[in-house]
Amino acid sequence: MTSCLSAAGGSRCHTGQREPLSDVVAGKVASHPCYSQNGHHRYARMHLPVAPACNLQCNYCNRKFDCSNESRPGVSSSLLTPEQAVAKVRHVAAAIPQLSVVGIAGPGDPLANIQRTFTTLEMVREQLPDLKLCLSTNGLMLPDAVERLVNVGVDHVTVTINTLDADIAAQIYAWLWLDGERYSGREAGEILIARQLEGVRRLTAKGVLVKINSVLIPGINDGVLSDVSRELRASGAFIHNIMPLIARPEHGTVFGLNGQPEPDAQMVAQVRERCGELMPQMTHCQQCRADAIGMLGEDRSQQFALTPVEESPQPWLPTLYRRAQLHASIATRGESEEPDACLVAVASTRGDAIDCHFGHADRFRIYSLSAAGAVLVNERFTPKFCQGSDNCEPQDSEARIAAVLDLLADVKAVFCARIGYAPWQKLEARGIQPCVDHAWQPVNEALTGWWQQWRKNAQSDPASRGVA
Repeated sequence: MTSCLSAAGGSRCHTGQREPLSDVVAGKVASHPCYSQNGHHRYARMHLPVAPACNLQCNYCNRKFDCSNESRPGVSSSLLTPEQAVAKVRHVAAAIPQLSVVGIAGPGDPLANIQRTFTTLEMVREQLPDLKLCLSTNGLMLPDAVERLVNVGVDHVTVTINTLDADIAAQIYAWLWLDGERYSGREAGEILIARQLEGVRRLTAKGVLVKINSVLIPGINDGVLSDVSRELRASGAFIHNIMPLIARPEHGTVFGLNGQPEPDAQMVAQVRERCGELMPQMTHCQQCRADAIGMLGEDRSQQFALTPVEESPQPWLPTLYRRAQLHASIATRGESEEPDACLVAVASTRGDAIDCHFGHADRFRIYSLSAAGAVLVNERFTPKFCQGSDNCEPQDSEARIAAVLDLLADVKAVFCARIGYAPWQKLEARGIQPCVDHAWQPVNEALTGWWQQWRKNAQSDPASRGVA
């Protein structure tokens, strides 16, 4: 049995034993359709084709535009500017409330288009603070981009690594371009592999979840992908996605034109089986287009025409609140719709303990509390209210506090390690309970205990549902 990821709490190795995921990791992947076996049919993703250029020529790749009938990586029907991309995200997120993830995967390499990519990511993060941000890259420029990715809130990155052998890499890649120089052959392979491994190690050290994609190419790398699984697992990567080579002549790739055979289903299964003994395997990949929209296994990109860029976009928060209710219902299988359920916000640096000052939080994790337990719904990113000491009062403090309060208007309580007097009062005035008594406690334990008391108070005094 090939191992696969399970958002329900772990991954199964080839022996059938469950490898438990931490609560933090399980929460991160549960609503990510590309990382979760259970989430891919419940949540939607959207790829933004804003990155046309590439710094690596793969022999299995041919980046195309206006190919609405082809479903494979590197294909897109259009190229968007960052402004057009964000306008389209707003439109799609309103039309498909199950949307949880926005990623940049091409049609070239996002990190070979550094300005376009980060402008897009920063705009999405600012305007749509509850969406997960993802990126897929060949890894060549990854070591130089890790800090910026973390700072903008990208915590899921896919790196395509097809081999750790430079001689094999020379058969897969025609050339790479780095720092104004073009490299080919074994030298290019050595450079690429070293930078891929360094980038993955830097990402995982920062707590970013890393998925490894590998294209299975018969006769070239089918015998060495277990080495990729072994080494990248040791480097902290989370899951391995082995994809069958697509090499049809009509696609115009080097492999397609040269008659390179594609792997059959048996070879794919056997390689996944071997690699599954070393690293959890993703088995539900659909090898999506660079402009894919919708659930995995479907592509609704042609339903959404280019959206005009609005000078004054409509407020996003009403849509955010509606999406939170739907995502909570999906995650709890309807328990969040019961009268004794509620949403709460948590300020936490890593997601495992309540350890962050209210004013220092750059994101709030939104949990649904119900009979299903404390279930992470999503994260909402926000500029820090306070950049300095605990007593800092920035000049625009009123505006910053108001923005945070608006972001949290649909929750019943905010859990943090500390909070100032002014924001405490403002939270209470909005019917939101500030909770600092659980500082430094594990998140699930604290939330479960608080909800039980809140529910008891609500049952005895319905008016207490506002503030426990």
